[in-house]
Amino acid sequence: MYKALLAVIALFVSAAAFAQDGGMTTLIPMNEYTKIPMYFLAVAFAAFAGTRAQSAAASVALEGMARNPAAADKLFVPMILGLALMESLVIFTLITIFLV
Repeated sequence: MYKALLAVIALFVSAAAFAQDGGMTTLIPMNEYTKIPMYFLAVAFAAFAGTRAQSAAASVALEGMARNPAAADKLFVPMILGLALMESLVIFTLITIFLV
């Protein structure tokens, strides 16, 4: 199984070495019909990764607040700032897709 996987990877990597001028330069030709699904996949991936990071950050911050209620004031503002920055990355991805 490992050798077959290695052979398939070598096949795809070596395809660029035998490319001719003016031919297809990527594995998937990018035209209007393939760009749109790729944009949706980029937004989906950004949303998933942003949600995963936000849930992990909020979980750790809330756990810290539960363990030490006196530190809740010191943890709240950095937690909100971190969540806002994580959400901004998803919004930037969405804006980038509309600009392209």
